[in-house]
Amino acid sequence: MTKAQEIAADLRDQIVRGTLTPGDPLPSESKMMAEYGYSRETVRAGVRVLVDEGLVVTGQGQGKYVREDYPPVVWNWSTLESRSRHANAVEGKTAGDQWASAVAQEGKAPRQDITVSIVEPPRHVREALALPDGGLAVARKRIRYVDNRPYALADSYFPQELVAGTLLMEPRDVSAPGGVLASVGIIQAKYRDEIAVRMPTKQEAELLALPAATPVAEHTRTGYDADGKPLRCMVTILPGDRHKILYEVDTD
Repeated sequence: MTKAQEIAADLRDQIVRGTLTPGDPLPSESKMMAEYGYSRETVRAGVRVLVDEGLVVTGQGQGKYVREDYPPVVWNWSTLESRSRHANAVEGKTAGDQWASAVAQEGKAPRQDITVSIVEPPRHVREALALPDGGLAVARKRIRYVDNRPYALADSYFPQELVAGTLLMEPRDVSAPGGVLASVGIIQAKYRDEIAVRMPTKQEAELLALPAATPVAEHTRTGYDADGKPLRCMVTILPGDRHKILYEVDTD
């Protein structure tokens, strides 16, 4: 090992063994220089290895800290947006926004920052909604927080003519019995899910305050009516260090 790798290996071992716990600051550069007997540049290079691995994050100023653990949120995408869940909603438990209800059921506090705009959607969304080139969609973009920590991005796109004049045009949490689309006679009969795992874009990393080396899952759900017409495309960005995705699949 190089000298920098030696420092990284020792600090990594301390983190794995729990000598350094999530949120703990690393020893100062001066202290590590004295302990390892190496130069400041070598110490910095060793710490940089752990930053690149995602085990260590940079705090305010020049401090370095052991990366904090995020309590994982479990998403059962098989039932989260089911009609039966909407139909059997219980006020204070599963009523209202289904994501917020699922978070609250786990004893956590949900919050969303919501913006609404009319946009030319990204290409894969335009294709999912079968929009023509230059076609417009209503975009409901949400930053979702759990206990005031950013946990996910969720952008829902609708054909403009489909939701004009509905609650979905309002930049706030909205809900209706059976779901907002169903309340105006638009029924989603089936979903198509796609999941891609990748590194975040710069904007996603900033919005979610992601430490280095944090992959995300991009979950795209397209909803269709009984005739196969696309009604909605929701793209959710889920950081890999704070989510578990659950599916229950009938073997029939």
